[in-house]
Amino acid sequence: MFFSKLLIPTLREAPCDADIISAKLMIRSGMIRKLASGLYEFLPLGLKSLRKVENIIRQEMDAAGGQEIVLPLMLPKDLWEETGRWNVYGKELFRLKDRKDAEFCLAPTAEEAVTDLVRKDVKSYKQLPLMLYQFGTKFRDEIRPRFGIMRSREFLMKDAYSFHADEVDLERCYKTMFDAYTNICVRCGFKYRSVEAASGAIGGSFSHEFMVLADTGEEEIAWCNCGYGANSQKAESLKIDQLKEEAFDMEEILTPNTGAVEDVAKFLNLLPDRFIKTMIYIADYKPVAVLIRGDHEINEIKLQSLLGVNEVALADEQTVVSTTNAPIGFAGPVGLKNIKIIADLSVVEISNAITGANKKDYHIKNVNYKRDYGADIVADIKRVAHGDICPRCKREELKFSRGIEIGHIFKLGTKYSKSLNSTYLDANGEENFIVMGCYGIGVTRILAATIEQSHDDNGIIWPDNIAPFEVMIVPINFADKKTKEVTEKIYKELSLKGLEVLIDDRDERVGIKFKDADLIGIPYRITIGEKNLINGNVELKARRDGKENVKLLTPEDVVSEILKIFKRYQ
Repeated sequence: MFFSKLLIPTLREAPCDADIISAKLMIRSGMIRKLASGLYEFLPLGLKSLRKVENIIRQEMDAAGGQEIVLPLMLPKDLWEETGRWNVYGKELFRLKDRKDAEFCLAPTAEEAVTDLVRKDVKSYKQLPLMLYQFGTKFRDEIRPRFGIMRSREFLMKDAYSFHADEVDLERCYKTMFDAYTNICVRCGFKYRSVEAASGAIGGSFSHEFMVLADTGEEEIAWCNCGYGANSQKAESLKIDQLKEEAFDMEEILTPNTGAVEDVAKFLNLLPDRFIKTMIYIADYKPVAVLIRGDHEINEIKLQSLLGVNEVALADEQTVVSTTNAPIGFAGPVGLKNIKIIADLSVVEISNAITGANKKDYHIKNVNYKRDYGADIVADIKRVAHGDICPRCKREELKFSRGIEIGHIFKLGTKYSKSLNSTYLDANGEENFIVMGCYGIGVTRILAATIEQSHDDNGIIWPDNIAPFEVMIVPINFADKKTKEVTEKIYKELSLKGLEVLIDDRDERVGIKFKDADLIGIPYRITIGEKNLINGNVELKARRDGKENVKLLTPEDVVSEILKIFKRYQ
């Protein structure tokens, strides 16, 4: 393939609205173009890499026993109402009406559609297990679609769904899919971690995220050398028993204009870990009081899961005042009535704590659990932080990294089969709900994550198997007869072996050709010039290597060297 014949509109500078490295480099290298906020066009180079990622995923899905299908992108409202998600999914759901005023949504995911498909055609245990998967465009009305194809309104995703007779068979499939996703990460050349995760709007009992490690990652993950790992929304906090002190009598103290824990701690010359923060939340329209240690933060995902509600949010000032009889900053559990109280594990361990007095400008000291206040639920609702001990090995401190989520697998159980009445008859003729699993991976996201993890100041550094081309031949003067002859000979021999080779045949300065080659990131560059040809040599350079690591080889040897690297073509 000739460079001059392809649409590769490289740019010296990225547009000012490209926020992250992957967006900048994909635009500069001519892989994508922005059509509107969160909407991107894939150009030939970008599409070639996208299809290679898709093929890797398809191979792993087929090997795991999946069957490929295609589901509609526009889904009817009534299906989503059956599962209760029409009003739960939120503003990210694109909603539309047809000419008859029938309501639809553009698919952000496909649990409803695939379960409806299966409930119509799968009726017996003999048809189980079953795994169906598809590659399809998904739509989400992101509030801030600023990061190129990393978080766009329209994206390519592979979603798979498995159907089982029982939880034991689901567990077997879950492990198979976990291994398949591990293989995908390895084949794409990622440094990654698989971590436990919150299931979010998809639901289900258990899930794992596959996180590509990158300093620019939008999520934080906590992990330990013992093998434990979870994203910060899911990571567990280890309960640490504190030394109990003698309980003193409660005492109300004046703390004028010091509602925040930090201000009260400074005023009383105490550390924040002696304080109980009382936060009033609205959980599905009902207020609840949430207690957390003064130096800790509430994990709202844990809180939402614990309460089994669709949404939690901090209450407004009016609700706080009507609930506690005090302005924000002075709430406390002592004497708090007619409201459910949820306390973090660490709170009930504090002896002689300081907390709000439910009265403006007053706090109470020497507050102790059970004697002075109670809680309806005591559970882990804390957001893990640096210094916390691993909850699994109970020895080492947790480590923290930034990551980019590229895949998420779920144990759904019967969440969707119950709401959509998807059942099967077992060997005894008894009717049971089908048990489900769900497995998603972002195809477009993988491209962005690859670049975030693998680039330098000059451009992209593609792994060999997802680069748009594997080899780029740069003839310094393609008009020279000998140069052209050697270029075409190498091109023909590599192409016949199945490699995809790009010839930069443009009438440009060699410096421009080299800059574009580095920007595009093709793994191997063969440079052919009249000076080296005098001695019968050409240059071979790997994109990952520095400028000094250039090999001088004969045309025959450079072909052999490339074929050794790409052994699968021999």
